[in-house]
Amino acid sequence: MAVGRVESAERPLVQQSTQDFVNRLPLFDGHPRMRAIRSIIESIADTDTTVLIRGESGVGKDLVARAVHAASIRRAEPFVKVNCAAIPQGLLESELFGHEKGAFTGAHRRKPGQFEYANRGTIYLDEIAELPLGLQAKLLHVLQDFRFSRVGGNGLIDVDTRVIAATNRDVEEAMTRGEFREDLYYRLNVVEIRVPPLRERREEIPALVSWFLAKFNAQYGRQKQLPPETIARLTEYSWAGNVRELENAIRRLVVLTDGEQMVEALAGRGRNGAVEALRPMASESLRDIARRGARDAERKALAEVLAQVHWNRAEASRILKVSYKTLLNKICECGLTPPSRRTF
Repeated sequence: MAVGRVESAERPLVQQSTQDFVNRLPLFDGHPRMRAIRSIIESIADTDTTVLIRGESGVGKDLVARAVHAASIRRAEPFVKVNCAAIPQGLLESELFGHEKGAFTGAHRRKPGQFEYANRGTIYLDEIAELPLGLQAKLLHVLQDFRFSRVGGNGLIDVDTRVIAATNRDVEEAMTRGEFREDLYYRLNVVEIRVPPLRERREEIPALVSWFLAKFNAQYGRQKQLPPETIARLTEYSWAGNVRELENAIRRLVVLTDGEQMVEALAGRGRNGAVEALRPMASESLRDIARRGARDAERKALAEVLAQVHWNRAEASRILKVSYKTLLNKICECGLTPPSRRTF
C-alpha cells in the first residue's frame, strides 16, 4: 500500500534555491572547507543521494541538512527532522514508522510515522548513532526499498523520501565497540559531509557575530552592538560549543541588561579558555554565588573523570551515570576540550 501525501507537522523550513539559502548565511562563506561544502551541496542538488553529515555538536549540521533539502527538487515538500537522541527508545520505532490502533497500551488511534510525513520530501535523522541496534536493523531494511509496516500493522507502506543523517560521534569507534552496524553506516554514507569546528574557521566569526546581532536585535526590538576590539577577542575564543555557543552568547547579549558584560567576560578568554581575572559584580546574590560554585565543582569533577578514562566519553557517561547526550552537553557547557582532538 503506497501512502498518499501526508501533511507534515513541520512544514518545509527552506523552499528557496541553495544559492538563495546559503547566501543568507555567513556559515558557508570565508573558509575554503565551508565553500567546499557548498560545492558538494550544489553538485548533488539534482540527485536523491543519501547524505551523512559529521561534525562536533553545534557546528551547523542542521543548516547543512536544510541547505541540501533547499537545493533539491524536493524543496517544496516537507523537511522533517527527527532527533534520535531526544526520543525515548521505547517510542522510537513508533515515531519513525507509526503505529496502528491498539498496537500497545495507549495506542488509541492510528498514528503515521515521520517517514510518512516526509513522503516526497526529506527526512533528517539527527544523532543517528544514538539509535539502538534493533532499530538500526529495521532502518537498514527500510533504506533498501523504502517500504515498511507500522508497529502492530501488517500492510506494507511505500514512501518516496530522501534521507539525510547526522552524528557528532566517532562512528568508526562505535562500530568497533559493536554499537553501530557497519552495513547501516555504508548504506548512509553515500555522500559524506564533514563540517569543521568553529575554532578551525575563525575568520567566519566576525560575520557570524554581525549576522546573529542583526537577527536578535530585529527579533527582540533592541539595538545592541559590540565594539570591534571585543569581536576581535571573540575570534580568539575556543568556542567548544561551536556556532551554537556563539549564537547563544549573542542572544544573551541582546536580551539581558548586563549582556555586554557577559560577552566582554567571554571575550577575555583566550584560545585555551583561560579566564582573565574579573572583578566580582556587587549585585551577585548568595544564591548566584552558590550556583557558580556548583558549576565550578561540576566542571572539575567532569574534567577529572574524562582524564581518568582518556576522554572515552561513553565510559565517562557510564561512570557519571548520565546519558551520552547529557555528557556531551555538559562538556560543551563547561568548555572542556580533549588534549588532542580527533579531526572529523
